Amino acid sequence: MTSFDSSPTLTAWRALLAVAVVFVMLATTGWSAVRDHHADGPRELALASWARDRIAGRSLPDVGAPAYRTAHFFATLTSGQQIALADRYPSVVGNLNGVPVTLRYHANRLALQQATAEEKRRTYDEGLSAGGRSEAAQRVARFRSLLAGDRQILAFDPSGRGRAAEVFGNLDRASRVSVVVPGVDTNLLTLERNRRVNSAPVGMAKSLYGAERAASPGTRTAVIAWADYTAPAGLGMDAALGGLAAEGALRLNALVGALPGTSTVSLFCHSYGSVVCGVAAGQAPGRVADIAVAGSPGMRAENAARLDTGARIWAMRDRDDWIRDVPHLEFGGIGHGADPVDPAFGARLVSAAGASGHSGYFEPGTESLGNFAAIGVGAYGSVSCATADGACHSGISGEREG
Repeated sequence: MTSFDSSPTLTAWRALLAVAVVFVMLATTGWSAVRDHHADGPRELALASWARDRIAGRSLPDVGAPAYRTAHFFATLTSGQQIALADRYPSVVGNLNGVPVTLRYHANRLALQQATAEEKRRTYDEGLSAGGRSEAAQRVARFRSLLAGDRQILAFDPSGRGRAAEVFGNLDRASRVSVVVPGVDTNLLTLERNRRVNSAPVGMAKSLYGAERAASPGTRTAVIAWADYTAPAGLGMDAALGGLAAEGALRLNALVGALPGTSTVSLFCHSYGSVVCGVAAGQAPGRVADIAVAGSPGMRAENAARLDTGARIWAMRDRDDWIRDVPHLEFGGIGHGADPVDPAFGARLVSAAGASGHSGYFEPGTESLGNFAAIGVGAYGSVSCATADGACHSGISGEREG
């Protein structure tokens, strides 16, 4: 890098460019700040009732208690008592870290059934606009899809634009767990898609799970489609700022810390999801061995060392990804910092060949998905580096570390 590249003049011009980009975003997309994710009436009532209730003469754990305390409380209950709580408070039990995952699946199935009935009622509500009734119909379709078959819904909250998480594989038995963290416009209605299936969180996770099983059939893996945070809506101010990423990072670390067993965890973070992972990195549980980002606008750090994590940092970007044209800097809270695929950042740069743009990193047959799968199962020697010198393998002594 030349002295001109790091000059104050160039830095000032980059800052001005970032501000200009934000104003263009506001002019073309409007102020799309997401309101705080408030629970609706029924969930508020359930939480209030939970706080007052007792079982077997004992108070129920505070919903804000550490996951290990919640886990200990549920471990002291009989199976019948656990089911009774899930049946009585599905929206609480289904989203409570520390609760056995199979019980969360059961609770969230009940919560989905209740939410489906409520949204179906809204489709006939003449007090709603035509658009409101149409959205209710879309939510009915989404909830029925999530209820189909034996899907494992780890989290479900229909409040606001909604949040959810789905598991592929056996989370209790997994030795390696991958968490897919998606980006902008993630909500219940975009959780899965009928077209461009692998550009939506559920498709991404399902595709990664299949690729991991193919890469290492003997490895017990599980993959989580984690859409359980409030993501920015559109390319407005929320997408340029880090507030929602900070909130998401807290939720992400809480999830990882509460996963059952002693599995090694890898985070696969796409677009704004990489901002979430960057903010989470410094406080991530020690079981997080790898953080891989794709199509990243930045991780809110000047370089990989500033992430303050022992996890390996991997980065990729397709050559046709439009995110490359976004200014990679932070100025006055706007922007997300240095470009993770800049060699100076210090990430392990891996190939994204075949990805085809910003949303194609999880498509079967691409090197991007193959690399994600190799990282997820710990087969680091199988990772294809972005450069011919194999630099992304530097310092990794063997397979299945972590």
